[in-house]
Amino acid sequence: MSLASQPHPLGATVYADRVNFAVHAPKVSTLLVCLFHPDTNELVAEYEVSQRTGTVWHVALPKSMQKYVYLYKAGYQNDCHGDMQWQFLSDPYTKQLNSAWFWDKSRYETQPEVFFPKAKIVSDKARHKVVKTPRVQAKDRVIYEMHVKGLTRLHPQVSPEHRGTYLGVTHPAVIAHLKALGVTTVQVMPLMAFMPEPFISEKGLTNYWGYNTIAYFAPEPRYAHQDAHVECQDMVSALHDAGLEVILDVVFNHTAEGGPDGPTLSLRGFDDEYYTTIPESTDYANYSGCGNSVNVAYLPSLRLVMDAMRWWVTTYQIDGFRFDLATGLGRSPHAFSQTSALLQAMQQDPVLCDKIFLAEPWDIGDFGYQLGQFPSGFLEVNDQFRDAVRGFWRGDKQLTPTFATRMFGSRDIFHKGKRAIHSSVNAVTIHDGFTLHDLVTYSHKHNEANQEQNQDGHNHNLSSNYGVEGETDDVVIRLLRARQKRNLFASMIFAQGTPCILAGDELSRTQQGNNNAYCQDNELNYVDWDLNQEQQDFLLFCQYCVGIKQSSDILTNVQLADDAYYSECNVAAVHWYKITGEPKGGADWHTLERQGFGFEIIGGAGREDNTNEHWLLCVNAAEQDETFVLPTLPKGSRWQILLDTRMTKFRPSANYIPKPKFVISNRSIVLFKKELID
Repeated sequence: MSLASQPHPLGATVYADRVNFAVHAPKVSTLLVCLFHPDTNELVAEYEVSQRTGTVWHVALPKSMQKYVYLYKAGYQNDCHGDMQWQFLSDPYTKQLNSAWFWDKSRYETQPEVFFPKAKIVSDKARHKVVKTPRVQAKDRVIYEMHVKGLTRLHPQVSPEHRGTYLGVTHPAVIAHLKALGVTTVQVMPLMAFMPEPFISEKGLTNYWGYNTIAYFAPEPRYAHQDAHVECQDMVSALHDAGLEVILDVVFNHTAEGGPDGPTLSLRGFDDEYYTTIPESTDYANYSGCGNSVNVAYLPSLRLVMDAMRWWVTTYQIDGFRFDLATGLGRSPHAFSQTSALLQAMQQDPVLCDKIFLAEPWDIGDFGYQLGQFPSGFLEVNDQFRDAVRGFWRGDKQLTPTFATRMFGSRDIFHKGKRAIHSSVNAVTIHDGFTLHDLVTYSHKHNEANQEQNQDGHNHNLSSNYGVEGETDDVVIRLLRARQKRNLFASMIFAQGTPCILAGDELSRTQQGNNNAYCQDNELNYVDWDLNQEQQDFLLFCQYCVGIKQSSDILTNVQLADDAYYSECNVAAVHWYKITGEPKGGADWHTLERQGFGFEIIGGAGREDNTNEHWLLCVNAAEQDETFVLPTLPKGSRWQILLDTRMTKFRPSANYIPKPKFVISNRSIVLFKKELID
């Protein structure tokens, strides 16, 4: 007697007496589920998926079959000759893989049953540890973008067998480093199982970053010591135990199947409509630049994405998502709208609605640049902050007003009354581009190792080598580079918005000038934990800056009286000053040759707990020193210097200003705080 099966939920679902298989597959004529031995990969049995409800094929097998791994085998009727063509396919709802995906053209064409990783059958009760999710205030959030392998591959305290794995991230020394830096939120580069592209694999390289997903539910086996499903949970739980949020970088804009000439691995074999096609054509729309674009306006695709996010939240306890090329999430299927079906579904879903949504607000399609256009609850990567900060400190003229706007929350983009002050994610560097150290060490990219004749990677880097390309023993150049690193990092931390640190920047990590190291699975991408004195000093500086930010209620959390987004105002006043210390009027912002300014934030406005908070931040990107006349303070208080980036090592004790004039050095930031006099 056959077991009763059902069309939902999709995937392989374990019940008390059976395993139910269900897959959306309107394209196929016949469908088999093929079971393989989990150790030998030997084909054990094939079962016809005999039932169909609408577009969903389903069958139930005895629960004893749970011990095997599986693939689907799809049959397509050839209308011309009546012959059946067969294709192995991976279940789009695969929850765990028995091996990683690697491209091998020969095996794909002649031994597909060997080429394809098999799906393990995972119980929905497989969560083996539950930890309370941390709650981080937006004003304190500091994001740390890291790669699981790269973070610990060279860590001397992590055991050799765990280096570069999920378990490596759980090591107390690694977590202690994150906590000492002041990180609150770990943004993990893609963990969904991926396959390196054929063209890069055939060069002997790989897709190290992992932005080429093929299984939206399955954790990447490359990062596992033994069991990716369990160890990924262990990693998130360990970070949660330490009070750290975990954001997962997800790639819902395309899959590893690539363009029409790419391999058929999963979605394309079940349903042609999973991918967006150009109107009146069968050609794929390529808004991702990777050959295909997932059609999230199509209900099965939308459901796939929503189900995947819910799986990662409920099973791995992920706290939020960073959406790669997120404009694609709002295409319906071509034009972008913040009220698209997927964006609205995410915001109303009871499992997802309180999670962190962080958009990379662009793709390469028409009208792909959508910075500031996502729904109000989203954070957005602000590339205009990145470019303004880089250019300003490089010494580019006429950037002072733009830099000031970026430092104060980019309110020309994230408007008052509509978006929170923290909506702008302020990163000076991310995985895609120069590291912070390379930003002040190289004027040009050096991507020769990628085997594309240095043609890949961005040319608009806004970097400078300050006299010598690459590393140098010149003390003057090294000191200037170190100061500029401090300026860039401090600008990111003290800007209104949400700072995002690239893993290793605090340790002065270099990629030797490679600004597109996606295909380098080697020391170019691994964090080096062996620090010299100069690097240790910079790490202490980074820790100190984040500590200042998180000690304040208002420094990077200004809520103004004219901002209807908030129910209260937490500052009494904000004042802007010329670099000379005189009040800065509207016309003064058009004196574009000036390369500095100051702004003062005074606590209060009905908030009794912060009335003594009073800050002054001065910046000078010019090559000459400037004299700044400090604002007058009430009797019984004085200005204390908490930070001066001209100094390699800064200690705030007893650094107060007895006189109204202060000389702010060239290319430096000085942060003052009002101190009460006993």
